[in-house]
Amino acid sequence: QLQLVESGGGLVQPGGSLRLSCAASGLSFDNYVIGWFRQAPGKEREGVACISRRGYNTHTAASVEDRFTISRDNAKNTVFLHMDNLNAEDTATYYCAADGGPVTAQAMCVQKSGDYWGQGTQVTVSS
Repeated sequence: QLQLVESGGGLVQPGGSLRLSCAASGLSFDNYVIGWFRQAPGKEREGVACISRRGYNTHTAASVEDRFTISRDNAKNTVFLHMDNLNAEDTATYYCAADGGPVTAQAMCVQKSGDYWGQGTQVTVSS
């Protein structure tokens, strides 16, 4: 089993930046495609950014592709989401997930798939 723990959320002013971390423990981390998802109250869960097992391929949602960057460090069992120029619409609970199946990064984000999910970290963008 894989355990995922998100960190790095918080309150930030519009235009600010945050870096979220997803730390994994348990099974072989590099066997999993990892994704970041978010869900705001009253809205559906959205696939924000996903990254392939070795980190060579990424998929980022059109709504954030010029502001968010996903990366991973398999030596540290950690995936990062760097978020710039945040705005109020980015306010949500952010979750990371791991998919051990034959999925691409794009497929994971679009299908919102995942075998394991973290508990989430809250990001609030407000002045």
